[in-house]
Order: sequence, then C-alpha cells, then structure tokens
Amino acid sequence: MVYENLSGTIGNTPLVRLNKITAGLTGTYYAKVEAFNPGQSAKDRIAFYMVEQAEKKGLIKPGGTIVEATSGNTGFSIAMLSAIKGYKCILTLTSKASTEKISLLKSLGAEVIICPVDVSPEDPRSYYSKAEQIAKETPNAFYLAQNFNTDNAAAHYHSTGPEIWKQTKGKITHYVCCAGTGGTLSGVAKYLKEQNPAIRIIGIDAYGSVLKKFWETGIYDPNEIKPYKVEGLGKNIIPSNIDFSLIDDFIKVNDKDSAIRARELASKEGLLMGYSSGSAMHGIFQIQHELDENSVVVALFSDHGSRYLGKIYNDGWMTEQGYLLGNESETKVPSINEWEDHEHYYSYESVKRRYRTYYRIYRLMYRKYISQTKKSLGL
Repeated sequence: MVYENLSGTIGNTPLVRLNKITAGLTGTYYAKVEAFNPGQSAKDRIAFYMVEQAEKKGLIKPGGTIVEATSGNTGFSIAMLSAIKGYKCILTLTSKASTEKISLLKSLGAEVIICPVDVSPEDPRSYYSKAEQIAKETPNAFYLAQNFNTDNAAAHYHSTGPEIWKQTKGKITHYVCCAGTGGTLSGVAKYLKEQNPAIRIIGIDAYGSVLKKFWETGIYDPNEIKPYKVEGLGKNIIPSNIDFSLIDDFIKVNDKDSAIRARELASKEGLLMGYSSGSAMHGIFQIQHELDENSVVVALFSDHGSRYLGKIYNDGWMTEQGYLLGNESETKVPSINEWEDHEHYYSYESVKRRYRTYYRIYRLMYRKYISQTKKSLGL
C-alpha cells in the first residue's frame, strides 16, 4: 500500500489472541493492540478525526495553533498530525507524565507545558485551565478539548467499534476498556451495543478517580480524588464523552496490579504494552465469575510500552514503588483471591503490615551499609 502521508495508516489495528497469560481461565481472550497505529496509541484515531472535523467546520485555519490538555498519547498524535498538516502545537501535561512521553512530544516540534498533578481542575494551574488560557490568549488557536469534544467518541464509533465487530465475526461477548476521556470506551460500546445489546461493557477505573463513583451514584465526589500513577486512566472530572448508560460494570484497579500485569503481558505474550493496558488486563481477571466457555472477551490495549521504560519496565522504579522485592525482575501475580480488598488497604493494620514488610526488605537490601554506618559512628 502507498499512502499520501502517515495519517493514512491510522486504524485497522490487529486483534491478537491471548494465550499464556489467560491459561486456566474460561473463555477466549483477545487484545485490540492499538500500538500498531503510527503514533503507537489509540489516540491517533481521535486526533485525526477531531482535527478533520474541526477543519470542516472552519474552527482550525491554515497556519493556526492546536492546543490540548493531555496525558501524553493524545498530545503525541496531535503533534504528529500538526507536523503533517503544518499547524503549531502547544500541549499541557501533568507532572505525572513520563520523561519518555515528554521527549517524544518535543521531538515532533510541540511546545510542552508541565502543570502540577495535585490541583483541582478549576485551579488556574491545572493542565485543563492552562490549555484553555493558552487557547484564548493565542491568535488563531483552537482548543481540541478531548474530554468534552464528542468527536472523540465518534472516532471510535466509526472505526474501532466496527473493526472489533468484524474481527470477532460478531462473536464478542465482553468488551474491556480503560476509562479516561471516555471516547474509546463509549464510542466502541455504542457501536457494539447497536449490533448486539447483550454484549457486556466493562469499564476500568483507577483508585483516586471519580468515574466509578459517578457511574454508581450520579454524584461527583471530590473526596474520591487521590494521587495515583497509572497514566491515561481515570479522571478528576466527568468527561462529556463517557456515556455511563452503556457501561454494564465498572472495576477499579490499583497502580501495582496494573504494573505487574503489564510486565506479565510482555514476559508471557511478547506484548510490550503501556501501563493502562496492564489495568485492562487485570480487569479481565476481575470478571472471571461471569465468564464461561462461550465468552469472547476483547480488551483494548491503548498504547506501546516503550513510553514507560523509565517506569513499569524499569526494575529500579518498580522497586522504589514497592512493586518488586530487591533486585527481582519478575514478580509472581497472586491469584484473584489473594489480592487485598482495597477498602481495607488504608486501615491501620494493613498499613502496619506493609510498613513492617518494607522495613524488612530495606534491612535485607542495605544490611551491609547499615553495619558500616554504625561502625563509622562508633555505635
């Protein structure tokens, strides 16, 4: 195939069967591997569609500036398309973004502005507010606003959804997808539900995000907001792209489980996927009670793991977080029943147990240096 430019290669990503990681589980499992897009993530689809629609509506003019608040992947896709189409690109990111992502954005000519992660969306320092401010103050600029621009979900309704339906020959029974802006989740869900209303839509959320609580109660609860490390998963706002009526179940996963599952995908399936792909994979293990031999489960893996080499694929970083013990490069993933119930995670007894565990690990790792320090101090 010959394409006029790189944007022609967006979409039609493969569906890959999962074998070793799902050994012993009931049903058939596939991964929709969005890393095969030219920008190595599902965000290529929405960036292309949103920009094209904005151009048709006259919202973006030649030589203009595209502004966006992003966790990194959408920014890369926008920067890539801006380079192709001749636009200037300004992106605001939170301080949670990996150094790899930031370097990639700058390499494509984007101007990157880092904003604090632990502030409310309304705070003028937040990456949402900063993007809006820049768009207002910059002549001939357009703020794409992926969280509230419904062309985000439409992109997946018109592309990813039909692809999954065709690739599974209409046999899909469960769709597992991380919830961030909600476009990938809701756009695909809408298309699949139109084909077969019985298909179960499983949304994955992060501890520290407001989305699951809002789905359950219809209440935006700021008390749900806590720091977490997974990028591209969860929100501290309610995006317009999420159609909560399409979601049959919402599952929360934590940082450690997500990181370990992502590394397991790499070691067992050869799939070097991003942090949130580990979240989606862990979600599959959380729905085993509702699956049988006829279940056909598709999990969407949104991006490539090369953007997380300094984090989840770095043993040093994993050890610092307490996800690996010592210099281990592999960690056994506990069975479903062994995962600690999160509602007790911050209880006094739970915190005390973890403290003792980390203290013992520290003592074992640094016993030699502690001894030398005591001798030098005459203790």
